[in-house]
Amino acid sequence: MTLNGKVAIVTGGASGFGEGIVRRFISEGARVVTADRNAAAARALEADLGPACRAIEGDISDPADVERLFADTVAAFGGVDILVNNAGIGHKPQPLETLPQDDFDRLFAVNARSIYLTARHAVPLMKAAGGGAILNIASTGGVSPRPNLTWYNASKGWVITATRAMAVELAPSQIRVNALNPVAGETPLLKTFMGDDTPEVRAKFLASIPLGRFSTPADMGAAAAFLCSDDASMITGVALEVDGGRCI
Repeated sequence: MTLNGKVAIVTGGASGFGEGIVRRFISEGARVVTADRNAAAARALEADLGPACRAIEGDISDPADVERLFADTVAAFGGVDILVNNAGIGHKPQPLETLPQDDFDRLFAVNARSIYLTARHAVPLMKAAGGGAILNIASTGGVSPRPNLTWYNASKGWVITATRAMAVELAPSQIRVNALNPVAGETPLLKTFMGDDTPEVRAKFLASIPLGRFSTPADMGAAAAFLCSDDASMITGVALEVDGGRCI
């Protein structure tokens, strides 16, 4: 129960890595708001996990939806101790000059601007409470980029730099800020990154991971629970690779 009594927001929490984080946080004693555009999936998770889980529908890149998310969380649970910026999107592998501008703008709205928007609400609450923990989900792509995913890689590199800058600025307020860099996992985004989900493409991806498997939501939940707990009270500004050795 390393998160007992904590209140957490997990964006994109209704599926994939986000769902793994929500489930682990609740098992560790936290109360969790699952923020997701997929209202049906968020409500199904809420029904499965009980009163410690609250579903809130919204677009994390929309300022009005983010404002409502924090207002509803405070009304329901009294505050915010932990923020996990997990919501993210990718794009299909393609030459960098061919990605449409609308796709580029949406990519950075979800992967980057959303962290700015949530910080505007979370940081004042955490400062008033005397501290907190923020966890941003980046990617191995921000450390060791793959060809034809240039703009996705760049968005996750932004997340890593933002994490470190936030950590330095917010440390005097006892707000820790860390990131996770997962390798490709068995989530709805996997097909987006691979382009074609075939045995041959999967084998090529797995050949680049020394431990020989994709990451799982449970892997991410375990790492997130540690970094957001008091066991990691001296850890801030870290971008932890949960990648089976991919970035070695």
